[in-house]
Amino acid sequence: MNAHLQPSGSAYFLAPESQTPERHTLSVLVDNEPGILARVVGLFSARGYNIDSLTVSETEHDKGLSRITVVTVATPKTLAQIKLQLERLIPVHRVHDLTAEGKSLERELALIKVAGSGEPRAEALRLADAFRAQIVDATTESFVFEVTGKPSKIDSFISLMVPLGLVEVVRTGLAAISRGAEGM
Repeated sequence: MNAHLQPSGSAYFLAPESQTPERHTLSVLVDNEPGILARVVGLFSARGYNIDSLTVSETEHDKGLSRITVVTVATPKTLAQIKLQLERLIPVHRVHDLTAEGKSLERELALIKVAGSGEPRAEALRLADAFRAQIVDATTESFVFEVTGKPSKIDSFISLMVPLGLVEVVRTGLAAISRGAEGM
């Protein structure tokens, strides 16, 4: 191999970084103050980053802290930029990429309204039982089921309800937490 073609410390010889977009769940601990959610969402929208799921709630009342869970699809380079920019926001205490850290639990809740009678109604009840869905409202013409679990489980339940009379779906978005004894 010629000397001028051998890898050196030059950036021209660095292996290209994977640019395949990946789904990541970020957990962001922030002060519970007016406008923080708008600032976080604004950070994403101003840079053209998409948010697939967003949940937020006060989690430590005595400390005035809230946790924002954001699910986004991004390349590794873009994800690194997102995390750095989130960490720079003043009321942000910590940013954790639960996907990269591994070992996390993710759950979602959905309310699913299904209308029908006869055999489709009976089949909807059988499937609800198989998915451990709870009936939270029932009339002679419809049911509202509550389903919790991984988003893929909810997606499967919804797809099975479509031919049985699916009317509407409301989803909470993802709630996620790391496993183990360590806190955020």
